[in-house]
Amino acid sequence: MRRLPLLFILLFSLSTIYSQTNPYVILVSFDGFRWDYLNRGLTPNLDKIKNDGVSAISLRSVFPSKTFPNHLSIITGMYAENHGIISNSFPNFEKNYWYRMSDTTAVRDSKWYIGEAFWETAERQGTKTASYFWPGSEVQLEHRHPSYREFYEHEKPYEQRVEGVINWLQLPYEARPHFITLYFDDTDTYGHKFGPSSPEANEAIVRLDNIAGLLMKRLNDIGLKDSVNVIFVADHGMTEIFEDKVINIENMIKEYNCRFMDDGPLMQVEPSAENLTAVYEILKRNESHYKAYLKKDIPDYFHYNKNPLTFSILLAADIGWSLVTNRRSDWVSKSKGNHGYDNNHLDMHGIFLADGPAFKDGYQTGTLWNIDIYPMLCKIFNIYPRSNIDGELERIEFILKE
Repeated sequence: MRRLPLLFILLFSLSTIYSQTNPYVILVSFDGFRWDYLNRGLTPNLDKIKNDGVSAISLRSVFPSKTFPNHLSIITGMYAENHGIISNSFPNFEKNYWYRMSDTTAVRDSKWYIGEAFWETAERQGTKTASYFWPGSEVQLEHRHPSYREFYEHEKPYEQRVEGVINWLQLPYEARPHFITLYFDDTDTYGHKFGPSSPEANEAIVRLDNIAGLLMKRLNDIGLKDSVNVIFVADHGMTEIFEDKVINIENMIKEYNCRFMDDGPLMQVEPSAENLTAVYEILKRNESHYKAYLKKDIPDYFHYNKNPLTFSILLAADIGWSLVTNRRSDWVSKSKGNHGYDNNHLDMHGIFLADGPAFKDGYQTGTLWNIDIYPMLCKIFNIYPRSNIDGELERIEFILKE
């Protein structure tokens, strides 16, 4: 008769070990949710997660502090220069094609994505994954995307996105994804249009907090709340911009035929080889509220000059200032907020909150780096990370339970 309790103990122990080695993680992106939006008294659901689990003062983005580069940095553990997505839109002049986040064909073409996303790492080592929107998840190569995915629909109701995740978690165990990404744009959209201090931005903060509450409620409804690790991040922050803080770069060098990439917080300029020195000297001489760098002199802390598609000259605007050309300046009068500035500026930092069985309880820490999330995920799932990442587990593993 003693064998029966021993059998129960053995089965319980095996199930515990199995659950520990097959965790659940939902990685939620609140686009443009600045680090201090949590301090406005508008986020009771996120406050509960903050108090119960782990919270960082801020999450440091990579340069440039834009949406696609940072989502790829979060999911690959690499700086933009290394994972390949150096901006939301950029050209390869040698091949005569462009990457644009609005171009479905381009964003699904795997040739642009040099870094390995976590879902690739996990799938190769036996963990099923899913994505309810995330830059890079739509690539067409079979071995480079999650087992389950939704193609981006900007107008897809937020509640349906949450329910889609819940449906995946109710699949039969052998078919169920254990790592899932989820994306929401509200704070970015309304931060751009109305500014980060606007009532409209506050309303967006409230909507996303309600979505966080809904997600946690639905996890509880299906009996998985205590089993799932939920991580809330933002790809970048947001800062106010002004119509009287605009610099027309093209007018400065109008006598030269230059190519331009990006505008606003940063701009890249490509003169002809024979005009490079002359153009750079003009831009350097007129340097006011921006910094001009030759590619080789871009500061090491930007981690941006190793990529072959980076232009010969980089201009980085002071916070709140905008760099424009003659062809694209109308957005300045229509926008009250922007991002893409020096990633060390606090306005460009986002949030990091996490709660679940892998994370410490009621633990607060300083600024975390978004490139360290990839190795942290590998640690949670007990899988091997890629060896060429920039992220460092040592900078973040202290937030995990031993």
